[in-house]
Amino acid sequence: MKFIRLTLMALLMTVATASHAKQVLEPHVYMFGFSGSFTDSLIYMTDIQDVQLVWMDSKTKFLIGRDYYSEQLKTFLSEQKQQPNRVCVVFFAKSKKKAEKQFLKLRKKYLTNKKNTSSYDVRYITQQEFKFEPVDANEE
Repeated sequence: MKFIRLTLMALLMTVATASHAKQVLEPHVYMFGFSGSFTDSLIYMTDIQDVQLVWMDSKTKFLIGRDYYSEQLKTFLSEQKQQPNRVCVVFFAKSKKKAEKQFLKLRKKYLTNKKNTSSYDVRYITQQEFKFEPVDANEE
């Protein structure tokens, strides 16, 4: 009986871990970038952009190629703004309302503190200055 239980558990674990998520092409997502540095108080935030034809993981609903999108922002800041060695993060959502909520929450965090003063210099990057380019999932 114990052998049958162990065999069934092993079979169940194999089936559970063998199911792979598929890559799904989404028509668009709303995305914005954030950049900070450990050496200064300068913060960069991009506009919320509608990025067309992006790949998402069907199981986790996570954006595929997030590192490439953040690398695009890092390259822009390094070359155009002469701001090398920055930490860049990309936030995304399927609806504009959710993206705006994330954007406002993050902006509020860096614009005000407990004393209603800011120790950060927040600068905005418009869509005319920088635009995210779609990443092909096959390149990954």
